[in-house]
Amino acid sequence: MDVKVIIGEEDLERKIPEGSSIKELLKLLEIPTETVVVKKNQSIVIEEEIIQDGDTIEIIKVIYGG
Repeated sequence: MDVKVIIGEEDLERKIPEGSSIKELLKLLEIPTETVVVKKNQSIVIEEEIIQDGDTIEIIKVIYGG
């Protein structure tokens, strides 16, 4: 299935397996789950959220430290 992935200024079209979760997408993109917040179709979602064909996934890198 096809999804649109937005990471910062970058827009990507990705083919991913049917029934993939946000966590599986992040693993595919080699992005640690602890370092990002993910929005699916403009709503913040958890990493167990299942992605549907045609969804727009926005990956927002979180800056943290002390």
